[in-house]
Amino acid sequence: MSNIAASIITIGDELLIGQVIDTNSAWIAQHLNELGIDVLRRVAVGDSRDAIIKALDEELRNAELILITGGLGPTSDDITKPLLNEYFGGTMKVNEQVLEHLKILFTKRNRPFLERNMKQAEVPDNCTVLFNKMGTAPGMWFEKDNKVIIAMPGVPFEMVSIMENEALPRLKARFASDALLHRSIITAGDGESFIAEKIRDLEESLPAHIKLAYLPGAGMVKLRLTGRAADAQKLAGELDARQKEIAERLGNIVVALQDIPMERIVGNRLKEVGKTLGLAESCTGGYIGHQLTQSPGSSRYFMGSVVSYDNEVKKNVLGVKSDTLDNYGAVSEQVVTEMAQGALRVLGTDYALAVSGVLGPDGATERVKVGTVWMAVAEKDSIKTKEFYFPFDRLRNNDMAAAMGLMMIWKFINDPDPGQ
Repeated sequence: MSNIAASIITIGDELLIGQVIDTNSAWIAQHLNELGIDVLRRVAVGDSRDAIIKALDEELRNAELILITGGLGPTSDDITKPLLNEYFGGTMKVNEQVLEHLKILFTKRNRPFLERNMKQAEVPDNCTVLFNKMGTAPGMWFEKDNKVIIAMPGVPFEMVSIMENEALPRLKARFASDALLHRSIITAGDGESFIAEKIRDLEESLPAHIKLAYLPGAGMVKLRLTGRAADAQKLAGELDARQKEIAERLGNIVVALQDIPMERIVGNRLKEVGKTLGLAESCTGGYIGHQLTQSPGSSRYFMGSVVSYDNEVKKNVLGVKSDTLDNYGAVSEQVVTEMAQGALRVLGTDYALAVSGVLGPDGATERVKVGTVWMAVAEKDSIKTKEFYFPFDRLRNNDMAAAMGLMMIWKFINDPDPGQ
């Protein structure tokens, strides 16, 4: 069974100057991958006629499927639609379904329906319209030399709606391909070199149609098994067996067998044990709490956070003693211990994490250098503390502190004995 090659073209000056981060390509690539469609290239171009045409010419030479986002709005800098009309030799005509949708949409929003909005109902007569129920710019499906070109708006939630409701079902019906499946093993505590050495014989024994990749992150290493075969059911069984074999070899450094972020791993574990969590955050400023609340249903286990950035909050809300702060400083084992105990009391949770540190670039003292972070995880009768040092810039240090804090929670839930 032949494999389909795809290219993604994102259009917009804002992407090239870093004003907007391209999340569309990642979403599209992931969902094409689930259909067994390989993304060979991702290309970003500005709002330039010549650049867009050049990108189209080049990608059509290399791929059977081209997906384009951006440049479909009603303003003068949105040049994609008329360009595609000319490129594919069409004639612009009003699509009545799109026009009716626009009129209803503007009426509901109590906004005037301008002539330039009417233009958004015009589409090339040689394309298939992909209805955009979330916005005003329709998607378009073109075919040329047995190749498919799909154009969609750059607004992420509009693109996702068109892909899910219109494009992906058509692509699934149009392109038959080998199954492309993945399995993940999330680890923490050891570096990728150590892991690779530990499972070298297992990696060397993998068949040609299964590959293993190492993806290091903040305090963690994700292993991803990728397999391609015509028989999806048989391939799934093979990947499951290899995943289990590797996970058993790696033992207690494995934290999850799903490709999910650490905050969800912690949340799932809290739900499993039926416990609740509270936070006392100083240097991270509520960032860990923000991460935890990104998961639906987090209210079942996350009760809240005391952002005790100032020492007065540490004293007045969490009950940290003045003498402790004076004698040891805010970034110390003694202070995070009292912060964690205070969070247990104030928030009424089963577990609490406390974090205090100096993320930089300023704030160093004779006692504490930039990058030093103390953490404590506690429950009623047990507490663990640990000092970290992160030698990066402020934002990276914050990310690392959040990752290590979540990891401390996960480890504490599984083994709260401070002697271990």
